[in-house]
Amino acid sequence: MSTRKPFPQLLLAAALSLSAAATVAAPAVYEIDPAHTFPSFEADHMGISVWRGKFDRSSGEITLDREKQTGSVNVVIDTASVDYGLDAMNTEARKDTLLDTTKFPQATYKGTLADFRDGAPTRVKGELTLHGVTRPVDLTIRRFKCIPHPLNKRELCGADAYGDFQRDAFGIDAGKDYGFDMTVSLRIQVEATRKP
Repeated sequence: MSTRKPFPQLLLAAALSLSAAATVAAPAVYEIDPAHTFPSFEADHMGISVWRGKFDRSSGEITLDREKQTGSVNVVIDTASVDYGLDAMNTEARKDTLLDTTKFPQATYKGTLADFRDGAPTRVKGELTLHGVTRPVDLTIRRFKCIPHPLNKRELCGADAYGDFQRDAFGIDAGKDYGFDMTVSLRIQVEATRKP
């Protein structure tokens, strides 16, 4: 007596096998944790000191395909949440001479993960949209690590990424006539949890 499966059953088994393989190979999607993600920056003050600030509200997603060594980053920043640690400076930063948060309530950073080493990306090739202007801004990833989340047991990934840009290229040139250096150092500290 033959033990061979009928042809329709073989087709079904093959389809299920391909579906399972596609599921395994699909990129993982991670939701940015706003309680552990605070994009920050450093900017010159007349060449005599460096002002530092951060944004208190951000959101977004990260995708990661370890097998193909690819991925993407999408960070959305609430510009009105700018925080220098000084209320008067926060008010100034929200005005139209700087961030103009009424007209441009969001800034975004979108990019592609690149230059993987030992399974981890070391660079982001991306674009920053700020003050209604989009320009290329690449980031160097100095730390990238994934662990099981100690509470919800889902995978948790974190990174620290750095890069520089010229703020006058985004139409933010306040203080340029007084000798302010237009270079801004951007640092994106991010943690993201894998979606179920």
